[in-house]
Amino acid sequence: MGGHHNHKHGGAKKNLKLAFFINLGFTLVEFVGGFFTNSVAIMSDALHDLGDSLSLGLAWYIENKAEKKGATEEFSFGFARFRLLGALVNSVVLIGGSIYIIYEAITRVQNPEAVESTYMIGIAVIGVLSNGYAAWRVSGGKSLNEKVVSWHLLEDVLGWVAVLIVAIILQFKEWYFLDPALSLAITLYILWGVGGRLKDTLHLMLQGVPENINLQEVKKKLQQVPHVNSIHHTHVWSLDGQHHVLTAHLVLEKISRYEQIDEVRQQAIEAVEEWEFSHHTIQLELDKEKCPLLKAE
Repeated sequence: MGGHHNHKHGGAKKNLKLAFFINLGFTLVEFVGGFFTNSVAIMSDALHDLGDSLSLGLAWYIENKAEKKGATEEFSFGFARFRLLGALVNSVVLIGGSIYIIYEAITRVQNPEAVESTYMIGIAVIGVLSNGYAAWRVSGGKSLNEKVVSWHLLEDVLGWVAVLIVAIILQFKEWYFLDPALSLAITLYILWGVGGRLKDTLHLMLQGVPENINLQEVKKKLQQVPHVNSIHHTHVWSLDGQHHVLTAHLVLEKISRYEQIDEVRQQAIEAVEEWEFSHHTIQLELDKEKCPLLKAE
């Protein structure tokens, strides 16, 4: 039997921390701006951004936990799987906020309200710049946690672009229905994106095979290792969408000396190197042995 671990650390925690403070700071600006512009749309977006800030704070905390070195007695695989929990919570929060925005947008389409469009332009420019910078900082994240957070921020950026466009148009035309109409379209788009991320998160939480790994190809590579007669109980799953795990039982044949067993184990590890598993456990069994797990296949 053999095992292998590989740990990677990135700048996700730093990016999430920055995004959290930017989002929280701008949320306060929105509440003040919404009051002075008499814009229900801005006040509603402020409430939505407050929810985003809470989600970002949770994501930052979870990423901090996930980057802890080593495992513990309670979490033997470490804290990497906390990222999936963060992605799940953030997805649910964003979907809930989007449903609320859709409700508000439909109400405003039916009963448009006048707003101070000049002040809206200034607030929208600040919103695009601040949220755009935060979205850029986390856009390259590889974990599902960061990807879901990036959808939070993308929604904010697109939302403020819409507000900016509407505010400019309202300088010339009193088409107040445009604000909720654009907000509705953007929210539906973001909802579609987050729905996909939620599906990916649930797939990984249920220990589904990661989409970039072909389990049959993994089995084929292991089967081609010299002295391997057959394989069974082969499983691939992911800790957090980045760090994948492989377990497999290999039944050996034509083994004449003990050193060959360790050679087969090393060759098996090399055979699956292309998938860069963060952890793999390969159990070797002689052909005369009978594995009780064969019945569970």
